[in-house]
Amino acid sequence: MASSHLPPDHGVAAGSIPVVAPRAGAPRHKVEKTTTTTTTTTGTAHSAHHTGGGGLAALAHLNSVRDMFALNAADSAGAAAVVDDGAEVEEEEREVASDTFRSTALISSREQYAAMYRRSVEDPDFFWAEIASAFYWKTKWETRDGNKIHSENIDVRKARVAIEWFKGGRTNICYNALDRHVEAGKGGKIAFLWEGNDPGVDDKLTYKELLERVCQLANYLRDQGVKKGDAVAIYMPMLLELPIAMLACARIGAVHSVVFAGFSAEALSQRILDCKPNFVLTTSGVRRGSKVIKLKEIVDDALERVLKEGFAVGTCLTYANDSAVKREDTAWQEGRDVWWQDVVPKYPKESAVEWVDAEDTLFLLYTSGSTGKPKGVLHTTGGYMVYTATTFKYAFDYHDDDIYWCTADCGWITGHSYLTYGPLLNGATVVVFEGVPNYPDAGRCWEIVDKYKVTIFYTAPTAIRSLMRSGDEPVKRRSRKSLRVLGSVGEPINPSAWRWYYDVVGDARCPISDTWWQTETGGFMITPLPGAWPLKPGSATLPFFGVQPAIVDENGHEISGVCSGYLCIKAAWPGMMRTLQGDHARYETTYFAPFKGFYFSGDGCRRDEDGYYWLTGRVDDVINVSGHRIGTAEVESALVSHPQCAEAAVVGFDHEIKGQGIYAFVTLLEGVDYSEQLRASLINAVRTHIGAFAAPDKIHWAPGLPKTRSGKIMRRILRKIAANQLDELGDISTLADPGVVDQLIDLRDK
Repeated sequence: MASSHLPPDHGVAAGSIPVVAPRAGAPRHKVEKTTTTTTTTTGTAHSAHHTGGGGLAALAHLNSVRDMFALNAADSAGAAAVVDDGAEVEEEEREVASDTFRSTALISSREQYAAMYRRSVEDPDFFWAEIASAFYWKTKWETRDGNKIHSENIDVRKARVAIEWFKGGRTNICYNALDRHVEAGKGGKIAFLWEGNDPGVDDKLTYKELLERVCQLANYLRDQGVKKGDAVAIYMPMLLELPIAMLACARIGAVHSVVFAGFSAEALSQRILDCKPNFVLTTSGVRRGSKVIKLKEIVDDALERVLKEGFAVGTCLTYANDSAVKREDTAWQEGRDVWWQDVVPKYPKESAVEWVDAEDTLFLLYTSGSTGKPKGVLHTTGGYMVYTATTFKYAFDYHDDDIYWCTADCGWITGHSYLTYGPLLNGATVVVFEGVPNYPDAGRCWEIVDKYKVTIFYTAPTAIRSLMRSGDEPVKRRSRKSLRVLGSVGEPINPSAWRWYYDVVGDARCPISDTWWQTETGGFMITPLPGAWPLKPGSATLPFFGVQPAIVDENGHEISGVCSGYLCIKAAWPGMMRTLQGDHARYETTYFAPFKGFYFSGDGCRRDEDGYYWLTGRVDDVINVSGHRIGTAEVESALVSHPQCAEAAVVGFDHEIKGQGIYAFVTLLEGVDYSEQLRASLINAVRTHIGAFAAPDKIHWAPGLPKTRSGKIMRRILRKIAANQLDELGDISTLADPGVVDQLIDLRDK
């Protein structure tokens, strides 16, 4: 059947995701400067005390949202001047793809996008069924009510929140990511190019070799009793064995739960206790830059902790990473610990595929929440597979000869969706990097780009800002001529960093896909499509196919046109999470109860006169540090665990490199004196409980905290003090002890 939901030249080839046009030469770009007159939109803020139906009445943890929205205009690119009639005259730079780039782009104009987008929201079932048909399904999915392939309820007022896509369809994401390409004659294509921590240390795997390695591990796990639905915890650095482990689990229907190998033993133990795996996969250690980290010791500590809680992990499969920690220097527990190299290579290189239902669980990934307990975000197989593959293809304008490098770690969602599954489902060649961007020097990234002739480079604003501080010279001493598309992920990128990334790294010729999405969404939600429309520095631009964003006020009323508010989504999409592990009530309360009838992203957003979306950051008690979402309650809990800490309150503040930093107000026990030694000890407590990435950037001694008479901490005031906006504290007369504020100001820089 011909699709009315795709451009006329959008054919569906067997075994591949539909493509639009072949790729030609390298692109060049031009800059289009426009002057627009727009009415100031900062007056859209509403009274936070007005409850209405749902909205802020269900969001007691939100603070100072109106202040944030009032400053939204400052996020836009270009300079603005206020004229007498109250309008703003704003000069915006818009980067426009060259004619050469657009001539080969999968989506080459906003008109083409608009037609495809309209079809994706008017008939999402037909749209996604057409794309899904390009994958291998052992059994076709069920249809209902005509040709509907999905069902959804995201309105808590109607019934239990429930989403299903391709239900009844039996498939396997590992088969589609590997076997499908090998069977199509592409087994000799490079799947992974691995770059070690140290220059000159590298490796590579073809699709055939990768499939064989995955099958060996799958056979070992199956032989050890791991079966469909069982959880397997993975605590590994960016060795090739990490994505191999993920794919092996998927092949046999096991549920993988990757924990970032920077989390502490306590944080790891929390996640193990929640998903209760019988198997943990790890390595002896890792080198990050010049630092050696003994990962097996952290795992041993975590397993001791869970044992004290009454749960025992049966097997710890450990890869000997001799470049970091040798076997003989690795702690060992006989009967539980097994060396990967001693057992896995003995198994056959072919392994039967476990066909699973589209709605069977693929993985759990834990993310911080506004309470101290991490949330186990649960993603299922079919919808996630189709969505990540499709978003990867279009957001990066992927072509078969591209070399793609995503700098993310598989301990986070980006490493799942856009280092492993999305690229491999498209048959891409992917660079996997074990090290850090500035080791041994600030030119390492561009050295790797030239070494592998990388064409698509995807990284975080934190890395961009860090490299930007080292100046242009480390970039410009490398060619980078292979680059044609750049990407940004993890947090909103500030316009100045965007501009440096575009002008210096990309030589003003590579469009930037500034992607907005979340662990919970599974894949890109708002993102540029390279070549389809002009880019504005700092804007995520327009929604992806099938995504229906809505900006709402604090009462849950959707706002149209130019506005600022809370970013929500109106309808389900295939890649979205289905629940939180073991806590569906929390799933509903967190994401669907705040604004009835919507998925609530937790982010603030504004929409400009061109319909472009600008993300303004988190509006709940989660801090986005270097792209890592860290719950303030989790950090506070770690601080209070210190024997000399009586109370703590944590807020975020602007950080030049990280985007947001962690600012902790700490009240000590009576009679305990402030000291630099104690400050270091408190920071170390957070490192121990969570990980080094969550360590506070600032400890502010606090004899008391600003609280209402009912005992609620006024975080709005703490945020202003952290930002040194002392003339914007507002009314403090409602505090139980207003004098606390003066004490905090006096101690601000001590």
